Amino acid sequence: MQTFLLENYLWLKALHLISIISWMVGLLYLPRLFAYHAEEKTKATQATLAVMEKRLLRIIMNPAMIATWVLGLLLVFANPAIFEGGWMHVKLTCVLLLTALHMVFAKWRKNFEEGKNTRNAKFYKMWNEAPTLLMIVIVIMVIVKPF
Repeated sequence: MQTFLLENYLWLKALHLISIISWMVGLLYLPRLFAYHAEEKTKATQATLAVMEKRLLRIIMNPAMIATWVLGLLLVFANPAIFEGGWMHVKLTCVLLLTALHMVFAKWRKNFEEGKNTRNAKFYKMWNEAPTLLMIVIVIMVIVKPF
């Protein structure tokens, strides 16, 4: 299997990158929807935002996160030497943090759905920056490989 993965390594990397982009789109958009939802007073618009949040999470973000992890693990299995650089450990830590953030966002979405949100739009706008900061570190680690 490792031979097959190595022969198709660039395809795996391309699919991994596509899944990362899809996942990041959701991680960047969902907190923005939360901010709009927190500001909205109209019940009909709140219901529409709740549907948008649920679909974004279930149809785009969850599958993209799973694909990112599966493809990333296949890349590591194909080339275990990738762990020799310290950059990979930092990248993996940031990916774990993105995964935890994904789960927190899923919990917040559930709170909106159940009418239990207690936070204001500014809170969600602030959290909208967290995926960006983690993405910056990940990209620098993968491209520059500073250590």
